[in-house]
Amino acid sequence: MNAQIVPDVRHSYLETTMKKFVLAAALTAAASTAFAGAPADPVIEAPVIVEEANNSSGGIILPLLVLIAVAAAVSD
Repeated sequence: MNAQIVPDVRHSYLETTMKKFVLAAALTAAASTAFAGAPADPVIEAPVIVEEANNSSGGIILPLLVLIAVAAAVSD
């Protein structure tokens, strides 16, 4: 009679252990999605604006030099 009691207790112990394991696995899976959080705010970088360095007097110097050269040629 003792031999039959031990397997029943062992079976009950394994059944209880498996139920706890399955419950722990289910709670872990639920908690991992619950604490995942919302998506992060998008990081928007400022657009890069490239401007060419223009010298404002760059378009005037050449015509002035030509005008001076013409004036020098005419004055002779």
